[in-house]
Amino acid sequence: MAAHPFDLSGKTALVTGANTGLGQGIAVALAAAGADIAAVGRTAPVETQAGVEALGRRFVAIDADLTSNEPIERIVAEAWDGFGAVDILVNNAGIIRRAAAIDFTEADWDAVLDVNLKTAFFLTQAVVRRMLAEDRGGKVINIASMLSFQGGMRVASYTASKSGLAGLTRLLANEWAGRGINVNAIAPGYFDTNNTEALKADPDRNRQILERIPAGRWGLPDDLGGAAVFLASAASDYVHGVVLPVDGGWLAR
Repeated sequence: MAAHPFDLSGKTALVTGANTGLGQGIAVALAAAGADIAAVGRTAPVETQAGVEALGRRFVAIDADLTSNEPIERIVAEAWDGFGAVDILVNNAGIIRRAAAIDFTEADWDAVLDVNLKTAFFLTQAVVRRMLAEDRGGKVINIASMLSFQGGMRVASYTASKSGLAGLTRLLANEWAGRGINVNAIAPGYFDTNNTEALKADPDRNRQILERIPAGRWGLPDDLGGAAVFLASAASDYVHGVVLPVDGGWLAR
């Protein structure tokens, strides 16, 4: 039994999009709690690997493009080959496209839905299939968004994908809670990442956003660590189908 309910010693986490930003913050936080990390992404996760290994945890980098389902079976195989099992899956990889709804293209719709929703579902299916076959239980953490609750503007496919991901989180929790699999999500508020560079660069939007956040600042990747550790650990064993906002109070406003 773990020394305390948040202890992830002996666990392995598979984190997509872990090379930068929120994924990097989550991977390092899980490693700090004791987990080994398998990081999936299109670019080398050099900083993430350094951070994880500095904490004394093992690290495997899996090079894969999540714009299609093609690499899913290989991702699962490499993660299991590297660590012998996966206990935690974090579906963090995501992209965004911005345009007015009247001008939104099919290409931008498909690109975002494929990464943010389709691949996330089928990777989860593949990982949980192995977890169930081994009768080991596990934790799935989807990275949702404020736009899982709200509409937003100029991000039609992103809003659709993140609303869909919240729904999938609940559906999968319903199907798997009785089989030892916890499926939950974190909904980050406005975080300082590559995806929000355009918003921060717009003085008016930046001011409007900060005025709406009770905490008075943009979130930093480290701010997600506690929520991720909670949902990955035994502390959340009776938590199923939750979309947990980490938003500086944005939704409460």
